[in-house]
Amino acid sequence: MEDTSRSLFKIDDNTYEVPLGYRPGMRVPGRIFVSAALRNMVEPGTVDQVANVATLPGIVKYSMAMPDAHLGYGFPIGGVAAFREDDGIISPGGVGFDINCGVRLLRSDLEAEAVQPRINTLLDALFQAIPSGLGSTGRLHATDQQLTEAFISGARWAVEEGYGFEDDLTHCEESGGMAGADPDQVSVKARKRGRPQMGTLGSGNHFLEIQRVEEIYDPAVARQFGLFKGQITVMIHCGSRGAGHQICTDHLEVLSRAVRKYNIAIPDKQLACAPLGSPEARQYFGGMVCAANYAWTNRHIIAHWTREVFEKYFPGSRLDLVYDVAHNVAKIEEHNVDGKRERLYVHRKGATRAFGPSRSEVPAAYAAVGQPVIIPGSMGTSSYVLCGSDAALDLTFGSACHGAGRVMSRSQAIKLFTGQSVKAALNKDGIVVRSTSPSMLAEEAPQVYKPSGDVVDVVHNLGIATRVARLVPLGVSKG
Repeated sequence: MEDTSRSLFKIDDNTYEVPLGYRPGMRVPGRIFVSAALRNMVEPGTVDQVANVATLPGIVKYSMAMPDAHLGYGFPIGGVAAFREDDGIISPGGVGFDINCGVRLLRSDLEAEAVQPRINTLLDALFQAIPSGLGSTGRLHATDQQLTEAFISGARWAVEEGYGFEDDLTHCEESGGMAGADPDQVSVKARKRGRPQMGTLGSGNHFLEIQRVEEIYDPAVARQFGLFKGQITVMIHCGSRGAGHQICTDHLEVLSRAVRKYNIAIPDKQLACAPLGSPEARQYFGGMVCAANYAWTNRHIIAHWTREVFEKYFPGSRLDLVYDVAHNVAKIEEHNVDGKRERLYVHRKGATRAFGPSRSEVPAAYAAVGQPVIIPGSMGTSSYVLCGSDAALDLTFGSACHGAGRVMSRSQAIKLFTGQSVKAALNKDGIVVRSTSPSMLAEEAPQVYKPSGDVVDVVHNLGIATRVARLVPLGVSKG
């Protein structure tokens, strides 16, 4: 396989360019944000995908890859690209199958010393309360009408049904629900898959993790976020489950035909897309928003049940929402492009919004500093809380990494690790784990990911988002 990294042009210590001549038809260069050490972990196929995205109509500035980027479907995972509203496109490959896979961080008023002795009991209770695993079904048993309301309203519907609090909504990206949902674009099959799965973690890299705040880098911003050293936090990582996957699958078929209908030249069939403003684009966007709102509802319900478990074992304790961020979504945003304010469809696939204090979308509680940017680690390694910056707006359309990023396929991981060995290693490090599947533990061994600290260093050093706190796992519930 060709070493495409040799074709990259170094801009600075954390930025490499994929030049316009790398692939015929590129409309803009590519930018890959990695350190020298992480550059060696960038697969040639990932560079190719950055270049492929750069050929799409209406793309502005750059096709980008965050430091956790790796090979994905069409776009790389960790990819960011923005398209003009008047001549651009929308592509499911730039969003992903797990629409609005994202992360929610809850902060407690408990210190680790109070929780650690009961960590096994607490984790067992959470594992029982919150269904997980491949094809898992939930406790909610939503009706079709309730599902429709969740598609339209997102987490607000959950609050109205008695899950969580009104104040939670102000601490969610998009207030927990995007505008533009069109339930008519959700197939019967997608509804059938989504109805029983509301309130479930799912499988793969999804998790619920009890954590301790291990290190504070910026005390002033940490106070704004309500974080302190030794504090117990809970991180929830999941998405839109089978509903989102089916919505993506259904619309990929439509958009594959749209490519031929509108005579769009694409270098990879996985980049199926439609011109913005076309019926096919509007239909996909309406369905995608439904899936995104389902995901916010899903995390909201899981957070509610997490609070119930904590209340049982630590009566009177609090679990307040720090923030909830989306990782896989396309959104209409205004950005400056060549000195002009433009409406763009920003695709973030495996990337986190990282808006600074100048943006009105940042919640009032964080308006003075910027939004929380939550970066989960791999199972057994540190997670990070960062703060978005205005510098990111010009550099990456206000986007940061979303995690550590895989360096090994799931099939490779199973050959090298067993669930038993991974669990034993975690236990040795003082981390307890519960999982429905030993093979899933093997697939998610910490060694199959890039070092999360190295990935975060790139984002911090570029000024995209700045470090606020480091969180370490105490107990992990997996699918």
